[in-house]
Amino acid sequence: MRSILVSRRFAHVLTSTHAAPSTSNIPTTDSHHLTHPSVHRQHTNSYIHGTSNIPLRNETLGQTLRNTTERVPDKEFCVFSKYPIRKTYEEFYHDVRQMAASLYTLGLEKGDRVGVWGPNYYEWVVLQYACAFAGVIQVNVNPHYLHEELRFVMRKTGMKVLFAPKRHKHSNYVHTMLEAMPEMRRGQPGVGHIKSHDIPELRHIVLYGDDVPVHGAWVYSDLIHAAGSAERAKLEDMDRKLRPDEPVNMQFTSGTTGHPKGATLTHFGLNNNAYFAGIRLGWDREDHRICIPNPLYHCFGCAVGVINAVNHGQTVVFPSKSYHVPDIFEAIQNEKCTTMFGTPTMFIDVLKSPLMKQFDISSLRGGVIGGAPCPMALCEKMVKEMRMTDFSVIYGSTETSPLVTMSELHVDPFERIKSVGSVMPHQELAIVDEFGVPVPTGAKGELWSRGYSTMLGYWADHDKTNLAITRDRWYKSGDTATMNEDGTINIVGRTRDMIVKGGENVYPTEIEQFLHKLDYVADAHVVGVPDDRYGENICAWVRLRVEDEGKITAEHIKKACKRGMAHYKVPKYVLIKKESEFPLTISGKVKKFEIQKISKELLGLGTVKSHFTEAVDN
Repeated sequence: MRSILVSRRFAHVLTSTHAAPSTSNIPTTDSHHLTHPSVHRQHTNSYIHGTSNIPLRNETLGQTLRNTTERVPDKEFCVFSKYPIRKTYEEFYHDVRQMAASLYTLGLEKGDRVGVWGPNYYEWVVLQYACAFAGVIQVNVNPHYLHEELRFVMRKTGMKVLFAPKRHKHSNYVHTMLEAMPEMRRGQPGVGHIKSHDIPELRHIVLYGDDVPVHGAWVYSDLIHAAGSAERAKLEDMDRKLRPDEPVNMQFTSGTTGHPKGATLTHFGLNNNAYFAGIRLGWDREDHRICIPNPLYHCFGCAVGVINAVNHGQTVVFPSKSYHVPDIFEAIQNEKCTTMFGTPTMFIDVLKSPLMKQFDISSLRGGVIGGAPCPMALCEKMVKEMRMTDFSVIYGSTETSPLVTMSELHVDPFERIKSVGSVMPHQELAIVDEFGVPVPTGAKGELWSRGYSTMLGYWADHDKTNLAITRDRWYKSGDTATMNEDGTINIVGRTRDMIVKGGENVYPTEIEQFLHKLDYVADAHVVGVPDDRYGENICAWVRLRVEDEGKITAEHIKKACKRGMAHYKVPKYVLIKKESEFPLTISGKVKKFEIQKISKELLGLGTVKSHFTEAVDN
């Protein structure tokens, strides 16, 4: 989901008659008693409160899984099409409890951090709930990270254990780990004890995917059976002590200063946000089989998908370990999926594919689209060509667990696509000016949200937490929005320069800092430009050192980026420019807006609309 850049603007607090929820005293009931979920808003300004007669659930993730398993033990919980693996709720619950107890054999204690790295494996979902039961905090590690990014996240979190597959497609995870932790080479095959000089708190590495031992790493299939009576007793004790308000998951957003930030989320926030998303989708009333091509390390996959399904006893289908259009069609046809998740890029690819005419996707009747701004024309095609009349547009941030708005299915689908929906139950939204004061209805401002699902904060980063969240717990999204008369929300741009490329958040500063490390680069500036498939893509203006002019090409620079950064951060366009070609302000600062405008003209992108541009025009 969206990982929003922290605001650095003057932060006057937004006044409200509603008490601000604290991280230690999150409300568990709604004071309004209405027949149906509804909203309350002041018509003179852009403020809205999502009221509901459905109370919040005061449960941990593990308690909810246990309750659902007792209710529908034999129902199929998950299908991983390419393993192939199928598990009922009872089978999944058994695997989760086995692994949760086995985590204690690694010396883990309550609150320790456990990294889960890699694409969509069954083991990933088992670990998601095993960590929840064991009282440790799962750290979602981006599967595209290279060794410097991996090392930073491990050091930042004080990670004790890292789980990962050996390799997937072009990613050799063992090789990357060896670059980050060369001490692995000295380990025995199948023995995962590690003492790393650069990552001193790391104690264990565990590999999954096959049973062939690797130097310096435990084998997952051995570990899951390692628990004895002492560990099982410790797990039973944790069942009695664990509270819903405690942290359970950490997801890293791209950093505004070159370093990512770890949004720390609770059982309570994730569980309730997913629960109400499912109610809005009608999952509490009928059975669904949900096709999820989205990555599990994002909130979209692991929260709106998996945790939502667990709350409502639904079945999740993962077409493949990573995004692959033909596998999506196979999964929908073979598993009779009724709902498909996806970013706008994913739906664009599916609709353009010739496979649309070769596969039977008639079982689809709904879907969820989000992770990036959604073009209205795309949503119309989803309804007309894929017959997904029960689809919902979602909007939120990793920092809000993640959803703050969502479409309501009782609204006509062609009206539904005109916005990102209405406020979620038990949450508040406001569109504010630069002083934090709500703007009139229909006027543009920054979207702020407040409620039970707001993160505890950025891990070990008090200053950035205070920049993102006001003293009375309003989260500042960094997105420019408007509120319509009916309370629905339109996202029309961003207050700062983050690029959203196919659902991945990319901060120009992070790429610029990498480019400046290259010996031949004198200066570099990065902007977003429109892209038909991804919505936005990355364009870098680079000034070379005088002695390297004529020697270094754009391809040299792209290759260097591919070696040093996750692939989604690599610029699609590199324009080599002289110093005199950079547009400057009177004070000598580079005008990024002008660079963006010039780049669109130079690259012939004048007629290509970004998703934000389309939102403004409509």
